[in-house]
Amino acid sequence: MAFKKKLHLYRPGNAPVKIETHRTKEKVRLELSDPHEIERGVRQLLANKISGTLVGIWLLIPEYLRLGTWDLLKSWSQMPDEQVEPRLALQLINESALCVNGIRMKRSLSQKGFELANGLPFIATDSAIHHLLDSHCVSEAERLQIALGKVRQTFDHFKGKIIVIDPHRMKSSSKRQMVRRQKDKESNPAKMAQTFFCLDAETQQPLCFTTASSARTVTQATPELLSLAASILKLNGDKPLALADNEHYSRELFQWVSSQSPFDLLVPMPYNQSVLRAIHVLPSEAFTRHWAGYATAKQPYSMIRSHDGPYYQFIQRKGECPQDYDFKAFLCTRDRDEMEDLSVNYPERWHIEEFFKNDQALGWDRAGTMNLNIRYGQMTMALIAQAACFMMRQRLGSPMDQWDAPHLAKDFFKGLEGDIRVQRDTIVVTYYNAPNSDLMKKHYENMPERLSSEGVKPTIPWLYDFKLDFRFK
Repeated sequence: MAFKKKLHLYRPGNAPVKIETHRTKEKVRLELSDPHEIERGVRQLLANKISGTLVGIWLLIPEYLRLGTWDLLKSWSQMPDEQVEPRLALQLINESALCVNGIRMKRSLSQKGFELANGLPFIATDSAIHHLLDSHCVSEAERLQIALGKVRQTFDHFKGKIIVIDPHRMKSSSKRQMVRRQKDKESNPAKMAQTFFCLDAETQQPLCFTTASSARTVTQATPELLSLAASILKLNGDKPLALADNEHYSRELFQWVSSQSPFDLLVPMPYNQSVLRAIHVLPSEAFTRHWAGYATAKQPYSMIRSHDGPYYQFIQRKGECPQDYDFKAFLCTRDRDEMEDLSVNYPERWHIEEFFKNDQALGWDRAGTMNLNIRYGQMTMALIAQAACFMMRQRLGSPMDQWDAPHLAKDFFKGLEGDIRVQRDTIVVTYYNAPNSDLMKKHYENMPERLSSEGVKPTIPWLYDFKLDFRFK
């Protein structure tokens, strides 16, 4: 017996249409989602009240208001408040916070409080999201990253003194022909989707990223990444230190950083014969002993066939006796304090591996397409979700502030039960099993007054200027 299923389709730049398609076992009707239908559907859901298990996602809405997320999405989509495009982008952000992908209609999130948080009366289809992302180019996503980064800097999310850059590669199942790469020395070469991240080492928060085809090298991608970071940070004439792994040791990259970048670059040198010779010609007096078993030295260094520089080679020596000495060399674009950089600053590089482990499930652990417009857009929305989750964690207290993204999604966003109803001009979300309820009352009850006291407009533009408040029982 045939049955009907409603799918909501948005096609950028097209006039309202209704399309009928017929299948053997189902009849699918694609309906227009025009502003009046959306508003009518949202208000009807609010009038009916909602009881569900995804109302935890509503706790991100105050953070979206603080970050100015709606204005960022309108600027990116170039659409006003009443249109569907920024709402679809908001759905992408909330899906990222839930660590899910592509479960929109067939494996539905609807009827649980999720769709209404996006300002929609439905869950958008995969085709609608595809059309939205594909209609916006890479440069628009980069501008959105810069705007988000500037907003985050006003909240002191970035110190901007030490940054970490690192490639993040994911196996791809694409059938396209592409360069195969090894994730490590033990693995076989495979198709990879590449993303290059920049992280603030002190706050462990991501500034920006760039993505590329499998063929793009670190040397080619890093100038774009550092230029994005420079557009975000307030440098004030200072030269922050960029930390990287030995994959970034290349003559072209060092020449670009030293001549055109506002950053210093510190990279481990390969353990080859030329580097070993440069180390062993140093007399023991060239090393400064800082504590038992640790000494450092510094000397000018010129790379082969390089016309820039000289750069500076930092050398650390471990061991007390000559027969036990273990050397490791680094190259820096400028003369700096080698002891501080090697013993204090460079270990901060490992924070980016912690970031990948804890937050990659937001949308940076999968590559469903090699279409760069779509990948840039989707991963930039995940960057907004990460920023909002970080701000929320700061209010939740222990142990939730230490949970990784999947744990937060499973036991918090998907684990809280509650209901949503309207009282006059305010949407009230009531939770029945919230952890640390006393602490959450402190941060979330009387939310309109709290936001107003922070200079944030308490009305929610994608929910037709309703205010939002919370109750904990």
